[in-house]
Amino acid sequence: MDEELHERVREVVAAIPPGSVSTYGDVAAAAGANTPRLVGRILSEDGHDLPWHRVLRANGTPAPHLVHRQLELLRAEGVLADGQRIDLKRYRWRQP
Repeated sequence: MDEELHERVREVVAAIPPGSVSTYGDVAAAAGANTPRLVGRILSEDGHDLPWHRVLRANGTPAPHLVHRQLELLRAEGVLADGQRIDLKRYRWRQP
């Protein structure tokens, strides 16, 4: 994997402010990655020090294996879910 791209993905995720969320696709586009799956891979392997919980699937839901922890962390930042879905129109971060 391209180390520069890896760092760009990390930078984009680090920039997502508390109380906001982004999607894997949004992060991929902002970082210049050609697939959202790469973002998920980077976060799973090297995202422990990042606000990984602010990155969701395109439909506003967390990854199934992270759902409870992710929603708990988002709730602590004021991001409220309807069931297990976050309202992207309300909470989505638009990178400047």
